[in-house]
Amino acid sequence: MWSPESATKNPNIITEGLAFGESPRWHDGRLWLCNWGTGEIVAVNEDGKSEVMLTVSAVLPYSIDWLPDGRLLVVSGREGLLLRQEADGTLVTHADLRRLSRNPWNEIVVDGRGNIYVNGGGPAPAPGEHFGPGTIVLMTPDGAVRQVAENIAFANGMVVTPDYRTLIVAESHAKRLTAFDIGEDGSLSNRRVWADLGNDYPDGIALDAEGCVWYADVPNRHCVRVREGGAKLDRVETDRGCFACMLGGADGKTLFIAAAEWRGFEHMVSDARTGQVLSVAVSSSRAGWPS
Repeated sequence: MWSPESATKNPNIITEGLAFGESPRWHDGRLWLCNWGTGEIVAVNEDGKSEVMLTVSAVLPYSIDWLPDGRLLVVSGREGLLLRQEADGTLVTHADLRRLSRNPWNEIVVDGRGNIYVNGGGPAPAPGEHFGPGTIVLMTPDGAVRQVAENIAFANGMVVTPDYRTLIVAESHAKRLTAFDIGEDGSLSNRRVWADLGNDYPDGIALDAEGCVWYADVPNRHCVRVREGGAKLDRVETDRGCFACMLGGADGKTLFIAAAEWRGFEHMVSDARTGQVLSVAVSSSRAGWPS
């Protein structure tokens, strides 16, 4: 349900010619994102100048975040590996997720304590389905890996609140954002609906300083800011699917959107280069993690 104070915003094009931008992160003064279909990890400044920072063997899905010490992590989804970039640029295995599931892994978030959450995996999909019920796994700083949630309806973006107390995950197929309490050991409990999104399909998400979440929506071609409980406050309309979003910029009050034309799962890897990074000024800055 749209709140009475809701507003529609018009975005600017920062850069284009991408395949599918995913897993955007504001890091070291630039927007980093995965250019699905190419294996590239790209950094884009606010003027649109882009640079390929790394190319990985994964085509899709793959996602990124950073350890507190600044080392880059890459989820190579179909390989079932979490990779870590060392100071000399080489990639090494940080964690092997194949013992938990042979199905593709998707998104990652690392909190300020060094706890790493990765979602996806889970049981094999039913016949005719692209995805089965997803899971969330936790990797603690001591190297332990364990599953901490299950039966996620196509797990997508995740955020952790600044107080380390709550993890929110987008359940795309359930059309909702779901929250968990985070324990002292990083475990998840008290699963609940954070926001029922009606007919929207949340993909990537970002948390702001007022405790609201921005979510990207591919079929409805928009990004929406929602308050806990489901009130929708702001909306950014686009002419193509919105795959992910991230708050960044010098003051943290720029919403960056990774958008592209959607032609179905069977056409995700192609020569089409309809991907764009869009930006729009918003009222509240980024908060929590991804940072």
